[in-house]
Amino acid sequence: MSRAPVVRAVTALAVIAVSLFVALTMSPRLGLDLRGGTQIVLETRDSPTAKADAEATDRTLEVLRRRADALGVADAPLSRSGERRIIVELPGVQDPARAAEVIGKTAQLTFHAVEGPAPEGTTPGKDRRVIPDEDGAKVIVGPARLTGDGVSDAAAGTDPQSGGGWFVTLDLREKGRKEWAKLTGEAACHPYGDPKRRVAIVLDDKVLISPQVNEDVGCGVGLNGPSTQITGAFDVEEAQDLAALIKGGSLPVPVEIVEQRTVGPTLGAAAILASAQAAVIGVLLTGLFIVVTYRLAGAVATIALLCYALISYAALVALGATLTLPGLAGFVLAIGMAVDANVLVFERAREEYAAKPRLRPALEGGFRNAWSAVADSNITTLLAAGLLFFLASGPVRGFGVTLVIGVVASLFTAMVVTRVLAQWAVNLPSVARRPRATGLADIGRVRRWLTARQPDLMRRRVPYLMVTAALVVAALGGIAVRGMNFGVEFTGGRMMDYSTSTPLSADAARELVSGAGFPNAVVQSSDEGVSVRTGRIGEAEQARIEAALESEGGQVTKERDELIGPSLGEELRRNAMIALGVALAAQLTYLAFRFRWTFGLATVIALVVDAAVVVGVFAWLGKTIDGVFLASMLTVIGYSVNDKVVVFDRVRELWGARRRAPFAEVVNGAVLQTVPRTVNTGLGALFILGALAVLGGDSLTDFAIALLIGIVTGTLSSALVAAPLAVEFERRGTAGPPRPKAGRGRTREGSGAVV
Repeated sequence: MSRAPVVRAVTALAVIAVSLFVALTMSPRLGLDLRGGTQIVLETRDSPTAKADAEATDRTLEVLRRRADALGVADAPLSRSGERRIIVELPGVQDPARAAEVIGKTAQLTFHAVEGPAPEGTTPGKDRRVIPDEDGAKVIVGPARLTGDGVSDAAAGTDPQSGGGWFVTLDLREKGRKEWAKLTGEAACHPYGDPKRRVAIVLDDKVLISPQVNEDVGCGVGLNGPSTQITGAFDVEEAQDLAALIKGGSLPVPVEIVEQRTVGPTLGAAAILASAQAAVIGVLLTGLFIVVTYRLAGAVATIALLCYALISYAALVALGATLTLPGLAGFVLAIGMAVDANVLVFERAREEYAAKPRLRPALEGGFRNAWSAVADSNITTLLAAGLLFFLASGPVRGFGVTLVIGVVASLFTAMVVTRVLAQWAVNLPSVARRPRATGLADIGRVRRWLTARQPDLMRRRVPYLMVTAALVVAALGGIAVRGMNFGVEFTGGRMMDYSTSTPLSADAARELVSGAGFPNAVVQSSDEGVSVRTGRIGEAEQARIEAALESEGGQVTKERDELIGPSLGEELRRNAMIALGVALAAQLTYLAFRFRWTFGLATVIALVVDAAVVVGVFAWLGKTIDGVFLASMLTVIGYSVNDKVVVFDRVRELWGARRRAPFAEVVNGAVLQTVPRTVNTGLGALFILGALAVLGGDSLTDFAIALLIGIVTGTLSSALVAAPLAVEFERRGTAGPPRPKAGRGRTREGSGAVV
């Protein structure tokens, strides 16, 4: 007896148990678009004295981390993106004006004489301040005697000969040396141990350290020379942190806000609730559909689907991935798409059972023969998800991460969890006596109809291609006539969403905004509130718009605020085009490698048709083209490629077995045989998308609409565009049919269509 089933069962049980433990003990990391708060993207600029390279950006990041703490945001996520960008997330901060002012101001590193302790109630004199030192004790400091411009470098070091203690070395510029010597010389005139013998180094009004001047320094002489050392009871981390802060403060690299997003907590909570409801409804509908279609096998697949959702969620939490709104939508969508591999397996098993009516061998044959199409379709989806991760930014990047995790989890649950459960089920004596209860022994009336009639779709391939060309022309006409409504992510500017206690019509809101001094603003109104899109404006201008809406809209709450600089908008627009172009090129390369160039070229042309139709519909409807739309487009490409991979995988198999048959006949048979998988997978995704479109709010609704159009178009283009094009290309090609693979020479007949 083979040990493989036991190994698969133990592996599946272990993965599910670990996933359940992670899901119950760890909380997900929510993006700001789900939990509310402000995200600011800063870009460092070159200054006359410093180049904004990766090292300078890292030092700037340390200063910004302290500023985030000053806003009352503990452990605020800060990270460097690329060489010159810093992403600052401030959960719960709803005042972007204050956040931008604190985060974006230039660093101020100053050196002061300590004039003594400050008892409670002390009033400092002119140009003096009372601030706490590094130990929390309040002291009086004099005016700034030296700024960060006088410091050229700071580094942590250790001297093994003196016991290995850590110190920080300051390197002074020429203009800072004289003032440093004067400052330390004045402090040295006080007795050792006197607080007045200290010098305070202050960054952004906070004392970093206030060391005493050494005993051997003479009064009025001070510390001369190009460098000086600060010693103390430092460990390695304290010395390095102090050096980094002094260095960062002494080398202020100008920063510019290139992106700013603010999301209200109620909007994020509503998005989570809507996605959760869509997930529950979508899973219930998908599970019901699969059970009705495949009976016992469908029930097994539904259990595996729940395991898939658990494993995907646990992987997201365990990896610390940030769950964004598009990522949440991707997670919900991936549940529907996870049905694909199960459908492929069950349709193959139906074919095996029709040829040889034995349940267990039929199921094994289904898993074995479906593996090629399952692997190819998942790889093409990973290509699209990888492009999203590397070329997109912000929340859309989270969609790419979610999609990658979803694909891997789908592959595991379909080929391991489903296999374990299905093998256990077919081995039950009660099931063995009633094979029709499994859903694998019943081919269905539609399959019998297709097998008997054998409709010749390829005979009308030229009319199909002509209709396709007309659709593409209509789509391009929409782009030419209506134009593309690019969002602020691609154009730069500011987008603000407000909710009002008194509903406002679009005309009334537009008049109010125009009266506030923004006649060119794009104003839209819906049941959820008012959306205002302008050029790049500041906080004062935004406040004027909000006040204008309050005059007739009652209480106004800002639910979302996005500010995109022109340089970032241009970059995102360029990256979007690169992502789409690279996606098509990657799919062509992979399919040409796995199949042949004719199949790859036919697929890419069909993908261009799919993309053109979706973009054209959005142009005609005037819907926004933004980062979420980019995510939906790349998902459409991945889904459409999956469909075409399944068709061409069957073409390759049939052609190798029927080498003398006309190629058009082979392609027609492959299309008919893959109809069940296409229909069943498409319906599984449509249930989820329908729930998202109804429950998801404006942003998720557009996402779902784009995918609904893309899935329908991609499904039809597989049979009516890609397959006919492959026939036409092969007529002009010289390569012969592929060699049949060992053990797969039997011709598959029938379609496995659903009753």
